[in-house]
Amino acid sequence: MKLIDTKFEGLYLIEPNIHFDHRGYFVEAYNQRVFNGLGINSLLLQDNQSKSFTAGTIRGLHYQSSPYEQTKIIRVLSGEIFDVVVDLRNESPTFGMWEGFELNSENKRQLIVPKGFAHGFCTLAPNTEVIYKVDNYYSPEHDCGILWNDPNLAIKWPVQEPIISEKDKNLPKFSMIFG
Repeated sequence: MKLIDTKFEGLYLIEPNIHFDHRGYFVEAYNQRVFNGLGINSLLLQDNQSKSFTAGTIRGLHYQSSPYEQTKIIRVLSGEIFDVVVDLRNESPTFGMWEGFELNSENKRQLIVPKGFAHGFCTLAPNTEVIYKVDNYYSPEHDCGILWNDPNLAIKWPVQEPIISEKDKNLPKFSMIFG
């Protein structure tokens, strides 16, 4: 496995080793010892999986507040996503900044999103399945989010008219939470 740096401290793309032969491929998607050797020491406790039937579906921007913050490892099982993170760490020089990454079932890249980030994605293909491992359990009382199209964040989503849940349509703007 290879870690690829991003502009955010602690946020990495993972490029796995893929072994191809005449039958198909094999990839070791997660190995705690390998991750520890790369400096990723989160103990992962829960797997979450979503399937979006339609391209242009946006899920997010979500995060959990303390003490239920989560480190996430995002992977696409089928299809493709434009994955977005927003830095919520007040002390960070990249506080309030966002970045997007294309993850798909072909490149098999994964994204490690550390605690202190909001996360969301837009599907780029129909029937996209995403799995993410997290290091803390889901807590409904600590479930938070930021409006996906907040003009101050100016995220360049690859869709004009997304499919989005009522919950996500009504999330607060970044400035309403973080000043």
